[in-house]
Amino acid sequence: MLGRTANSLFWMFRYLERAENTARLLEAALRMALTRDLVTAEAEWRSVIATLGLQKAYEAAHDGYDGLQVWNFVLRGPSNPGNVRAMFGAVRSNARTARTNISSDVWEAVNENWMRLDKLLARPVGQTMVGEVLGAIRRAGTQVHGAFDGSILRDEGYHFARAGTFIERADSTARILDMKYFLLLPSLSYVGSSLDTGQWEQVLRSVAGARVYSWLNAGQIEARGIVEFVVLDDRFPRSLAFCRNALRDCLGALARTHGNEGRAVALMRDSDTRISHLTVDQIFDQGLHEFLVDFLARNAAIAHAIAEDYRFHA
Repeated sequence: MLGRTANSLFWMFRYLERAENTARLLEAALRMALTRDLVTAEAEWRSVIATLGLQKAYEAAHDGYDGLQVWNFVLRGPSNPGNVRAMFGAVRSNARTARTNISSDVWEAVNENWMRLDKLLARPVGQTMVGEVLGAIRRAGTQVHGAFDGSILRDEGYHFARAGTFIERADSTARILDMKYFLLLPSLSYVGSSLDTGQWEQVLRSVAGARVYSWLNAGQIEARGIVEFVVLDDRFPRSLAFCRNALRDCLGALARTHGNEGRAVALMRDSDTRISHLTVDQIFDQGLHEFLVDFLARNAAIAHAIAEDYRFHA
């Protein structure tokens, strides 16, 4: 497969995952803002911008953290080149480049959702429409993933796309957990602390894990259990452990296809050695923030190595 095609599949699914994760983050913030006072609501919207790494760009365009301003900036803001409207345009552009390596079902799912979202985001999104728009973004991700899983040959193109998905998903989960934990509990000590249950529930909602976590833990919301679930539970498709395992499988399949492991596999193996046997207590002992910063750096290094190994830009 040409590096250009592999790059398009990898980034098509990175952007798709990023758009869906952004919608989930905004939905969780909207839910929190509607049930809390103005000060808490502003802090919640500020945390969204911080999690997405958009503080500088946002504050250059806006004075305060009003929900209407925040979600329009994130979804369609012209001063935000990484807005969701642009993300889905990038999904479609990469799908077009890889057109001969995806099925007609996948192309139709991408193209139809792009047209729907482009129309919805062509004008400012008001309070009455934001829920519908965020739901449409989530459904777009579900439909494209469904078409892809149901119609694509399990060849190297499939594994490049999956690698992009899990690189991006792990990045998003780690950033959400790090930012929320910093806002809720900046101390390294967590035992006996008084935590805001509603905010911790928003962590779970942001990663689509509220219902399953509640089912597994009889509705008990507490920091240690949430971190263990989101970081270490390899049954949960958005946990760091699940993403790491799925990415390892993708890289292994690509290595077998090409007859060469490359630097990405070596970095993956090193990452596994460092974190595969960690417990939640060990993570808190070393510092959750420190653990997540290290995880994000390793995840980014693996993504860069994939591009180098398979000559994405050759």
